[in-house]
Amino acid sequence: MVQEVEDFYGVYLLLCLNPKFKGRTYIGYTVNPNRRIKQHNTGAHAGGAYRTSGRGPWEMVLIIHGFPNDVSGLRFEWAWQHPNKSRRLRGVPGKSKQEKAFQYRWRVVCNMLRTAPWCGLGLSIRWLKQEYKLDFPNGLEPPLHMPVVYGPVLSKKVTKSQKGTSCITPSQEASDDVNAGSEMESRLCAVCGMPIMAEDTTLTCLQPSCPMKAHIICLAKHFLEDETRLLPIEGRCPNCDVNLLWGELIRQRKGCYRNLSESVLQLEKDNCDLIPSVPETEDSS
Repeated sequence: MVQEVEDFYGVYLLLCLNPKFKGRTYIGYTVNPNRRIKQHNTGAHAGGAYRTSGRGPWEMVLIIHGFPNDVSGLRFEWAWQHPNKSRRLRGVPGKSKQEKAFQYRWRVVCNMLRTAPWCGLGLSIRWLKQEYKLDFPNGLEPPLHMPVVYGPVLSKKVTKSQKGTSCITPSQEASDDVNAGSEMESRLCAVCGMPIMAEDTTLTCLQPSCPMKAHIICLAKHFLEDETRLLPIEGRCPNCDVNLLWGELIRQRKGCYRNLSESVLQLEKDNCDLIPSVPETEDSS
């Protein structure tokens, strides 16, 4: 099943299947993975990278997505491409003679996902081709809030008119009109209980049926367990008690998840449950 992701920012890993160049890898950034792999396999004249042109076919096997913006994604891309130059990855050993390029790139990104600032982002680790999946090296399992998911992904654009608008459906609005008590509750912060003014910045639950709305600062304090951190990673909805990723709430604030149903959200939760319990400027390479 193809999963749609709105406001997509991802960094991917290509694997070369050409017998002449077999085993070579390529790391790039994209906002549209399906279009990007076609460009790589068509050639530089179609927008593909010079380093992959004429060396195909290439397979996009892994993509890390969920970055808040293109700058964050491009910085991750550069560090993954140049771990020996990144000051955040100075402790990561270089490629050994026994390692294949694909294995080395995987070991590097596993280290990156456990390194600040990336360890605090709401990222997803997606194996587009499950037959190439590698196990996490011992001691390099990802943070628990980062799901490991499988299968193809489709980038869905969010128009400017959709960004920042309410994600409440007409049926929900009608229901609120009938229930005056519920309408009054929606005007109060679910954390501090104070009225929500028109100029206040608020966040709402990802569950379409949950009316939770809270001041962004109140919800951040509600989520933060470690007071030494500046930003939360995840927390429980104060209304329906579902687990929420802070990065996804911010993306919703920007206009994402407007059309996601309960079933789609349940699919994402099921994908998260697959995690083992053990402890475009496009390419710029």
